[in-house]
Amino acid sequence: MSDFSQDLRLLTEAAHAAGEIALKYWRRKPEAWDKGDGAGPVSEADLAVNDMLATDLRAARPDYGWLSEESTDDPARLEAEHVFIVDPIDGTRAFLNDEGSFAHALAVVRSGEVVAGVVHLPVLGLTYGATRDGAATLNGQDLTPGTRTEAAGATVLTSKLSDDGSHWRKGVPPYQRAFRPSLAWRLCLVAEGRFDATLSLRPAWEWDIAAASLIADRAGLRSTDRQGQALRFNNAVPQSNGLLVANPTLHAAFLDELRPWPL
Repeated sequence: MSDFSQDLRLLTEAAHAAGEIALKYWRRKPEAWDKGDGAGPVSEADLAVNDMLATDLRAARPDYGWLSEESTDDPARLEAEHVFIVDPIDGTRAFLNDEGSFAHALAVVRSGEVVAGVVHLPVLGLTYGATRDGAATLNGQDLTPGTRTEAAGATVLTSKLSDDGSHWRKGVPPYQRAFRPSLAWRLCLVAEGRFDATLSLRPAWEWDIAAASLIADRAGLRSTDRQGQALRFNNAVPQSNGLLVANPTLHAAFLDELRPWPL
């Protein structure tokens, strides 16, 4: 078994354990508060999941660095060859609203590239996974994305911000907008072929996209920032300049429509 596969197994087991913890709080009105500065809500469930993941994953790979939405950032990760990048609960608002569309997103990054990733949705019974040298799967079955080639008519998982014409060269393309609270799941849904693309015109946190970007890439999609630049992870400021994910032809079509950023 390759190191990538061993890490994938570790992440998968940890993601399922995270789901078990989260479900103990789900629909039971867990304590929650706003993190401030536009960072959104966090709950006692997020912290409980984070504590378990930090303990178990770091015990299994003590030489790996650590980056999580719910942990104080440790600059030591920047010197580590391997790093765990984790979102304990992606879609906390959905979780607190008793919706089942939240996910646990776990990745291992080596020298800036994701080599193993898992996105698990415990309520829906969905587990997406991939390694750098393997197929992208959903519950063990290979993923097949869509083949649409034009932005017009494409189904796109994105926020209302994308309907602002200032972001486009010639006005907003006539795509069909949809939304899911978990950014990680949006990428997986495109990899699964249920939607044609996902787009974020805001900066994207690494913990939201690391695991799912590998799943999308291994399914045959192209995952970049909003300007078409390759995604790199474990940066000092752990954000990308937006996100664009689609099959290569459709990705190029959307990239041609978007204005360079910043304006």
